[in-house]
Formats: sequence, C-alpha cells, structure tokens
Amino acid sequence: MLPQLVNPFAWWQWLVLAAVPPAIIALYFLKLKRRPVEVPSTYLWHKSIEDLHVNTVWQRLRRNLLLFLQLLVLLLVLWSVLQPGWQSEKLPGHRFIFLVDNSASMQATDVEPSRLAEAKRQAVDLIDQMESGDVGMVVSFNEAARVEQSFTDNRRQLRRAVDAIQPSVRSTSLAEALKVASGLANPPRISDPENELDFQVAEPQPATLVILSDGKFEEVSGLGLGNLDPVYRPIGSPDARNVGIVTMSVGRHETKSDQLQVFARLQNFSHQPASVTLELLLDQSPIDYDRPEIPAESSRSVAFDLKAIDLGRLHLRARTGDHLARDDEAWVVLHRPRQARVLLVTPGNPYLRIAMDTGMAAEIARVNEVAPAFLDGEQYRQQATIGAYDLVIYDRCQPGEMPRANTLFIGRLPPAGGWETGPEVPKPHVIDIDPAHPLTQWINLTSVVIADGTPLRPPPGGRVLIDSHLGPLLAIAPREGFEDAVLGFVLLDSRKDADGTLRRYLGTDWPRTRNGGFPNFMLNVLQYLGGGQAAAAEGSYRPGQQVPLENPVSGKPLAVRTPGGNVVELAETPSGRFSFTDTMELGIYETAVEGKAVGQFAVSLLDAAESDIATRPDIQIDRVPVQGNAAPEARRLDIWRGLLLGGLAVLLLEWYIYSRRVSM
Repeated sequence: MLPQLVNPFAWWQWLVLAAVPPAIIALYFLKLKRRPVEVPSTYLWHKSIEDLHVNTVWQRLRRNLLLFLQLLVLLLVLWSVLQPGWQSEKLPGHRFIFLVDNSASMQATDVEPSRLAEAKRQAVDLIDQMESGDVGMVVSFNEAARVEQSFTDNRRQLRRAVDAIQPSVRSTSLAEALKVASGLANPPRISDPENELDFQVAEPQPATLVILSDGKFEEVSGLGLGNLDPVYRPIGSPDARNVGIVTMSVGRHETKSDQLQVFARLQNFSHQPASVTLELLLDQSPIDYDRPEIPAESSRSVAFDLKAIDLGRLHLRARTGDHLARDDEAWVVLHRPRQARVLLVTPGNPYLRIAMDTGMAAEIARVNEVAPAFLDGEQYRQQATIGAYDLVIYDRCQPGEMPRANTLFIGRLPPAGGWETGPEVPKPHVIDIDPAHPLTQWINLTSVVIADGTPLRPPPGGRVLIDSHLGPLLAIAPREGFEDAVLGFVLLDSRKDADGTLRRYLGTDWPRTRNGGFPNFMLNVLQYLGGGQAAAAEGSYRPGQQVPLENPVSGKPLAVRTPGGNVVELAETPSGRFSFTDTMELGIYETAVEGKAVGQFAVSLLDAAESDIATRPDIQIDRVPVQGNAAPEARRLDIWRGLLLGGLAVLLLEWYIYSRRVSM
C-alpha cells in the first residue's frame, strides 16, 4: 500500500521550495576553497589553474559527501511537510472477543483450504491489528462454546489459541457463545428490595464481538447485546455447492415383511441439478449402488433391498464432488431383534391401543397397559426403582418420581428435570419437524389439526423435534442416562359439559390423518425410546448427542471404542446403564466388557441445516441486523515526525563531518 500525502501549499509556494536544492548545488559550483599550504612552485601553478575551474559556472560536479547530506536533509524536510502517512484498518474498541465457528459446515472447501482455515487466518490478521494496551479473547463455538483463551494483551497467546482450534462435526448455535461473551460485557445485577440492595456484580466491560462464521445458525433471541458491539465477518461463498445425506434408516419391506430395506433421503442445496453415485456397503463390502439425479434445491429418496441380510454394519457413501464431504456418508448398525419392555399408563386411549396392537409393534415390544391409579401403588415404585421397563408412556398423567427408564409424556410434564410450559394456546400450526431424529422420521403434520397445545421449554441440553408458530410441541432431553420426550398436546381428552356430563373430545386428528404418520411415530417411540428392534437396526445418532448404553454384564465397567480407535472407559453404575456423550467422530462405535464386544452404534451427521452451506451475507441477533463484511474503522499512521527526526540526525552527521575536516 502506497503512503498517502497531504498538500498544505499553493503552487507558487512549491516553486519556491523546488528552487532550494538547485541553489545549494550552485553554491557548491561557485564555492572557492583555499587553504594555505606550502608546496613546490610547479604544483602551485597547477592548483591555481584548478581554482579557476572552480569559479567557472559550467563544470563537472565533484563528489562531495557534505553536499549529498545537505540535499538529503532538505529532501526529508520537504517530505515531512507533505505529512505522509499509511492508511490501515482498525477494529473499533480496545476489548475484543473473537468467536470462531468450527461447526461441520465450516469444513466446506469453497474457500481453500477450508472455511475454518480462512476464519482462523482472518482472526490472526485482526489480532495483529490490535494496538498496544488492547486485550482480546478467543472462543470457538458450534452447538457448545469453548473459551480457547481468556482476555489477554499477549497477541502471541491469542494467535496460538486461534491456531489450536480444531474442526468438529457438530451443528451450529450462536447462543452459547453469546452467553459467554455477554457474561463478560454485561454482568448481572443483584436486586433485593427488602434489604434495599441494588448493585452491579461486576463493572461492565464493553467489547467488540467479532463473529467469524458462515452464518449457518438460527437467529438468537432473548440475549440482548448490551455492551457488545457485533462485527460479522462472513466466511465462504453464497453459491457453494453441496448435496448431503440428510436421512438414513432401516425398516421392513412394504410388501415383503421378512426382508429389510435401507431408506435414505438426499437433498441438493445447490442452484444446479446434481448427479450422485450412491454406494451401499455391508461390513466394508459393496452390496448395492444407485445413481439418482437430484434437481436443484430439491430432495430425492432412495431405497435399497437387503434381502436376507439381518446383521452387520451398513455404510452409505455418496460421490458428489461438491464442497462438503462430511455429509456424504452415513452408517446404520443391524442388530438381532429384541423386544422392548413398555409400560403404558393411560385412563383409556383407543388410538394408542390400536397403534400398540399392530403386528410390527407387537413384534418389537411387550406392552403392559395400566390405569393412572397404578402409579400410587408399591408395585410401580419397586419396578420404577429397579428399571423393570425400558420405556414408560404417561398419557395425561405423571408419576410422583421419575422411573429408571426412558419416558414419553403426552399432555403432561415430567415432575423433575427442569421442564416448563407456556400458557395453553388454541390451534397451534406445525411449521417445522426435525427429520433427522429417529423419533420424527417418516411423519408429516403439515395438514394435522391440533385443538389446543402447551408450548414446551425443555431443560438445558434438550432438543426441539416439532415446532409450531406458537412454540415447540415435541421435545426430548437427557436425564441421568435416560431420555424424556414430551408431547405438548393430547390425542384424546375428557371434559365435563355444562350439565356435568363427562364427554370425550379429540385433541387432534393426527391419528386419523392418512398421511400424518401417527403409526410410524409410535413405532419410532418403541424403537428409539424402548430399544425395540423390529427392523433389527440401530439408527444413527448425531454428533454430540447422548447415547444411552446398557451393560449386559452387571458389576463390570463398559468400554467404548471410537471410530478413530480411542477407547473410553465408563465406570460401572448400579443400574448398569450409561450415558455416553463423547460422540464427536462420525462412524461406528463399539462397546465391550473386558475385551469382549457387546454392542455397536453409529454416529452420522444427517443434519440438513449443516448441509445447507450457502453463506449468509448478514445475521440477526435478538432482532438486531448485523451486516456482513463490516469494514473495520480506517486509521491513519503519520510518519512525518519520524522524517523530521531523521533529517535532524543527518544534519548532525553533516555538522560532525564538516567539523572534522576543518580541524584537520
């Protein structure tokens, strides 16, 4: 970048200044230098002739160090008069929080070598622009946030923290990272009206929040920016190409109940049609393939017949040639079938009974139906304590304490775990269903009518599976090695009329809707929450998702081998159940007791939000738009003072040389 100059003079003033260097040179031409020296007579005549040449206007300029030094002083003075300076970028503020997105979509290669590498490079460049006294911190984020380096003015430590950020295969959420940043810039207040206390816990620390991401996260709400000044640096291209596997499962053949089928759905997020080569492997050996054509911005479902196969590890691999490879693979483990032990607690619900009496449901689960009064008995308390059931379904009722089992609550909340609901709302309309979760695969609620619903607020770590325009209606959350699912509306209920007559009414027409998939939902509940394996298959978990494990050998620790070969030892528990959360790698995980294999499960990306890698040009934080490509504040670095100091140094050097010559 060339230096920028300022013109403080008029044209005639520049003419006067421009005449100074020729005048100095002319003085050296006309200067007559004489020293009294005793020399031979012949040499005297020779020097006299040279003196005549000195007084001649036109002659060759002799090399003279003092002349060059004086011209250099004049040049430096003239240059400093122009007030030269450098124009550079500067981030606003003096405290910086660098949020670096390392989610799965940041492994896209539309920016070489990857988006994450580009984000780290930009973060280092911004750190280098910090001035003396500025402080910064580095936070990496995906679904969770991690402080890589707390506040420091040591830029070397900040650069080292950025370099240490590793890619992940988890989805993206800005909420946790904003909580970390907001906690530093906006400390909470303590207010106690009774004691007349109202004070700030800590002094607010305003900071510039630099977000380096592709913007593939939902809008954050409920977290005010306060003293945070957001700067969004979009990474990647809005025209990035990608086709991803967003769903994979195994089920019974529609017409051949003794055979299995692999179902998968691929989605093309690009603006052009895509041709994909699909390959299905069983225990690393190819068994089938397909070449679907997927139109632009649409999806395509495919199915593979497994025929006589009922055991092994299935691996679906797509060759797409796009910008993201992490979503081109998915895995499913085929197990030997096992019936789930299910307790259904209901005051009477024919829709649940019909769904449980189907041939496929009867094959995968043994269902014991009881009335809500059973929850008050000693038998239930004993069974709940020892984990006699794999799944307990509470229809419009709730127990006094939670069982040692997975649960599904219909129209009620668990008595523990931090679940909350909003006020009941009429006719909530479903707007979104998570197709990647095993509970909500192959269901459709777009045309389903719901009479009344209670929007759910799951506890930390929970996941919304069905959302409406008035709030979540189905969510799931972990609980000490188990999982609790809650449906925010009832299927059937009873109410008293004005005359006191108790009448039943439909809470929804979902069970009656032909394409709603209610039987599929109940089968998903029995398979996922109950552990029943009619299809003899274990669906894929998502990265970071909690995986419930059960040790078939009581009193022994359980070991989990990751796809990368690392072994994680899980300490024994009284119930023999474990909650494994270290699912940060894609592929097949193996469980073993004392070196003997006892089970397997798969982890696949299967995340449409991460597969849609088109970069967002701007984002919103708590309804505040943050434009991308926010240009840092320009700053000018003046160098004229340094030039004047340099001219003074040259002038002192010239004076020193002249003094030495005169004294000699």
